[in-house]
Amino acid sequence: MTNQSLTFCQKLLLSLTAVTSLSLAIAPQSHAMHIMEGYLPGGYCITWGILCLPFLLAGFFSIRKTLDTNRKALVLLAMSGAFIFVISSLKIPSVTGSCSHMTGTGLGAILFGPASVSILGLIVLLFQAILLAHGGLTTLGANTFSMAIAGPVLSWLVYTLCKKLNVNRRISIFLAAALGDLFTYCITSIQLALAYPSQQGGTLTSAVKFLGVFAPTQIPLAIIEGILTVIIVIALETYAQPELKLIGYYKEAKSYE
Repeated sequence: MTNQSLTFCQKLLLSLTAVTSLSLAIAPQSHAMHIMEGYLPGGYCITWGILCLPFLLAGFFSIRKTLDTNRKALVLLAMSGAFIFVISSLKIPSVTGSCSHMTGTGLGAILFGPASVSILGLIVLLFQAILLAHGGLTTLGANTFSMAIAGPVLSWLVYTLCKKLNVNRRISIFLAAALGDLFTYCITSIQLALAYPSQQGGTLTSAVKFLGVFAPTQIPLAIIEGILTVIIVIALETYAQPELKLIGYYKEAKSYE
């Protein structure tokens, strides 16, 4: 790693630490979009946890392969995890009395693929449940599936599709991060609707209601997340080009601008 890249990473980690400390200090004590502890019936908790297992297994092997190939990727991998932790810990009160927040998983999905992000997201959700009472241990499977699996998969698919269509890279990153964020909340709404279907209209009506709860705040937050992700990638392209090349980010760069 070059001295310039090392200095950049040190400054970035210092900034992330400061923001994390701030988020710990000001996090509101209201329900967050992570499904809270005890909210889902036991059977649903177990089912969502089982559904996560193959994705987590794939993520473990993906990270191991990445690090075996290039140990320097650990810095970017850790930064992606820190980015997820910081911005998904900043809970924004919504007009409905609940909270919304960004997810931050689009960055990792773009750099390392969705499999690796499943592990990063699981670690983040586990720490948030223990340290911030943000989400829960019984609902860890459901939250992992929506935020660390479904969202990153869509982000990666959107970015890959845009790349094939020769869409501008900045626009591709924005769309991938923003749509991945929104998709996370769509999946969470479906999870809640399956557990608590409406007496009139069933699961579909319930899902629409849950989506309506978070839409007023989540749509602008998704836009903000897309912009932040673009800014982070621009900074990495400026100060950490060697590391990005080593993980394959610049592959086909000449034909994709």
